[in-house]
Amino acid sequence: MLWGLSSALDLYEEYLKAFKIKDDPEAEAGAGGDNPLNILICGGADPRHVIKTLAKRYTHRFQPKLNIYLLDGCAEIAARNMLLLGVALEDPESFSLVCKVHLFMDLYGNAVIRPSSHHYMAAKGRTLLQMVTDEAKLQRLAPMLNIEGLKYKERDGLEMAFTFWQPHEWNVFEVTKYWEQRSRVLLGTRYDHREGAFDWDLSMTLKDRGGQQICSQEYRYWRESGVAFVFPEYEQCKPNKTLAAGLVRNGRTFLHRGYVGDIQTGPFCGFGLRTSEERMHHSMHGDNDYRATDITERNLLEFFHELQTQKPYEHDPTRSRKYGSVKLLMTPLLNHQEVDAAGQASYERPWIKVPGVTVHYVSPLEMVQLQQGSGRWNSMFDVAFMAYNYYSFLSKDFFQALRPQALFILETKLMTVERKDHVAEYETKAKELMKQAGLKAAINYQAINVKNMWLKYKKTDEEEAKDEPEEEAERVPLADPSEEFSSLVIEEIPAGNSIVAEIKKEVEAEGPLQPKYNFP
Repeated sequence: MLWGLSSALDLYEEYLKAFKIKDDPEAEAGAGGDNPLNILICGGADPRHVIKTLAKRYTHRFQPKLNIYLLDGCAEIAARNMLLLGVALEDPESFSLVCKVHLFMDLYGNAVIRPSSHHYMAAKGRTLLQMVTDEAKLQRLAPMLNIEGLKYKERDGLEMAFTFWQPHEWNVFEVTKYWEQRSRVLLGTRYDHREGAFDWDLSMTLKDRGGQQICSQEYRYWRESGVAFVFPEYEQCKPNKTLAAGLVRNGRTFLHRGYVGDIQTGPFCGFGLRTSEERMHHSMHGDNDYRATDITERNLLEFFHELQTQKPYEHDPTRSRKYGSVKLLMTPLLNHQEVDAAGQASYERPWIKVPGVTVHYVSPLEMVQLQQGSGRWNSMFDVAFMAYNYYSFLSKDFFQALRPQALFILETKLMTVERKDHVAEYETKAKELMKQAGLKAAINYQAINVKNMWLKYKKTDEEEAKDEPEEEAERVPLADPSEEFSSLVIEEIPAGNSIVAEIKKEVEAEGPLQPKYNFP
């Protein structure tokens, strides 16, 4: 997986909300006093949570030291995440804010990218290669990065990824060919009628699960070509080599597994589903004013502005263009010359400094240690996030890595195109496992028809757990939908309300319905 299927979170804010901690410098936030807050992200697939957590850090009155541990399945994903984080924290003198946002979007979600993005990828790759092999340069350019948790084999993997990004005739990555092969295998005999399959996945599945902001024209174009974020003034023609996985040296060349990422949901979930400006979610007869692409641009403008200035962002409405219902004319993708990026300028300015934050890269082998409850990780983390495709590594012993007061967030399969019963079965198993491990739901998951992008559970000490009411009370579903709705209406009215008696009479007059509770 090369991007996450859930929206970006401010993980420190989530921790404060889960335990109702006051954001007060005098309060003992986090683990208490001056202790750092340790955050684990397993399989995040991209740095979206890191970017939002760092961008919103200035909004908190109390700012504990943050140790963020990133654990991903292979070195190529770690290298890609390092590049994207480098774009977010690139010196403001290198790019304007809008240019930086479009560069990030190109590298993040497009299988084929602009020549300028290709040049940056190669040049920044050379800088990152020097950083991971020279501790002094790492400390000078990005002291917030810590790669001591990576084994030498994994550092070699980073070196191979950064080298593969360089423009050489023997480092060819035919991503459009790999994309088409994957699509043909996935759709089989439906490939000749793939537009109908694309519309079904979007209209009947993703839009029903929280993806209303994704527009038909941008989704279909991404499913066809791998290009998710499109603006009329740009044309993509270079392969995005950061999407390659499984790199192995073969003399001067590299063997790899081609493109093995997502080809059904898209990179729209991380930043493109919701924004603080409600006007941008306006829709008329199913046609949005703004695309998920425009929402992504708006959110990244906010985050990158806050990272640079530590001040609130005010969006210029004329910056976002209403392309939601417009079918843009998509020209055929251009051919590219692999070597035309040679000799480009380097990007060796120090990254934007974020005091009190360290990002640790962790070896993928540690996932097994966490699963088995290794003692070296006991009571280590205050917040842990796990992607849905890492669920197989989750066990009761895993939760020993959480501190006595800790928050655990599990990504669900909501924004996949899997069947509803598979999504529900996944949630049920996950909830049962966390209940057996002694975790408590941070919110009430018993609401009807609720769609959960994450499951948020908290670990509390024994005394606090005794005082808390049971939030996961078993609820037996009613057979008749009308009965379920009527009972729900009565149930949600506070006892002692003056209109309770009248509503009770009206409901009972409709039939032999019985309220779930006795009213005083």
